[in-house]
Amino acid sequence: MDNESNPLQSPPRLSIRTHLDMYDQDPQFSPGRPPSPRSSASALQLMLPPGSPETPWTLSPLQTPSPALLYHCIASLHRQDGNIHSIAISKGLVFTVSDSKRIRVWRQPECIERGCIKTSSGEIRAILAYGNKLFTAHRDCKIRIWNYTVSDSFGYKKISTLPKRSSFLLFPKTSSQQHKDCVSCMAYYHAEGLLYTGSYDRTVKAWRLVDNKCVDSFVVHESKVNAIVVNQDDGCVFTCSSDGSVKIWRRLYRENSHTLTMTLRFQQSPVNAMAISSTLSNCFLYSGSSDGTVNFWEKEKTSGRFNHGGFLQGHRFSVLCLVAIEKLIFSGSEDTTIRVWRREEGSCFHECLAVLDGHRGPVKCLAACLQMEKIVMGFLVYSASLDQTFKVWRVKVMPEEQTCFDFADRNDSKTKMKTEYEMSPVLSPSWVERKLRGNLFQ
Repeated sequence: MDNESNPLQSPPRLSIRTHLDMYDQDPQFSPGRPPSPRSSASALQLMLPPGSPETPWTLSPLQTPSPALLYHCIASLHRQDGNIHSIAISKGLVFTVSDSKRIRVWRQPECIERGCIKTSSGEIRAILAYGNKLFTAHRDCKIRIWNYTVSDSFGYKKISTLPKRSSFLLFPKTSSQQHKDCVSCMAYYHAEGLLYTGSYDRTVKAWRLVDNKCVDSFVVHESKVNAIVVNQDDGCVFTCSSDGSVKIWRRLYRENSHTLTMTLRFQQSPVNAMAISSTLSNCFLYSGSSDGTVNFWEKEKTSGRFNHGGFLQGHRFSVLCLVAIEKLIFSGSEDTTIRVWRREEGSCFHECLAVLDGHRGPVKCLAACLQMEKIVMGFLVYSASLDQTFKVWRVKVMPEEQTCFDFADRNDSKTKMKTEYEMSPVLSPSWVERKLRGNLFQ
């Protein structure tokens, strides 16, 4: 039986540190000096950073600083809930799930905790939010659907479990519609009300939410499915896997079955994450690989085929998560950094605008939302790392025709110093130990 409890949880208050507080008071949140290749022991020594900047807004620490972007870490949260596996944003709330069997609910943008949903079905590996609904994937290979309300207090109710439990006790406990292994990712096609779930059992299942039925189940890869996205414009489903491939699936007209339309394979490295950026004029697909690159494909307007446009190179280790909003792409990596890329209007040219380097462990998941501020385009970026921290970043992107040379000049010396610290990440000893054991991301 599912024994999810509805009363609002009241966990202890979290400590919220601003960007300046982290630099002045708590060295464990500060960027470290680049490790020497002489030995792994020296690489694990955590060094203190330079002094606090005069302003919380930081210019991109690249060799050629981009005056078009400023960023600021506005909050850093740490609690003993284990690693956060997934982040979702909806209706001014941020949802996180972790090893603790709890769904934490935070208020944007400052991340004040609004509530908590306690479950009894094992750790939650993925979460998806749309409207007033939450979809959570649990260790028992089932998906729970929740309704939530936001007023003076946060309220919730579990409305369904996928697959539905049989009313006949003589039937076996494990449904034939159920995934046989961990559900690693989910995507929702709004127009048709279809929920897609990808699993380590190499399959994707399509669930019709009107009656909560599994309408299709198909093997998509030779290895575990790591990510799945849906193009809301045409309903195409994109999957990626540890077998190194990205595949495109289309649902047959007036049917529930899906057919493979294209396989994108540019390298042999496992593909860990995907994001799609679709506008009226073009459509780009991005994939993050274990070799540290972000490959991208552009969709042809006439044929609908995706042609490889190139790759974004900068991360030193695996790319673990991707988010695309407007012309910006955010990539989180095993090298502890988050890179912000911008695609040039009307072309395939991309530039790296910034490197966000506040974490001390691999960046496991990302989420972002748009915040317009007059002529300046603002974003809130949420990142979770295997250092068990959850950070909130405010990113401002200036119009391309404007420059901030005077700001860059004032911060030139600090930027050069910060660049030295960005050259190589310092990884915590506990993370290195988990990596050597080979179970870092399981």
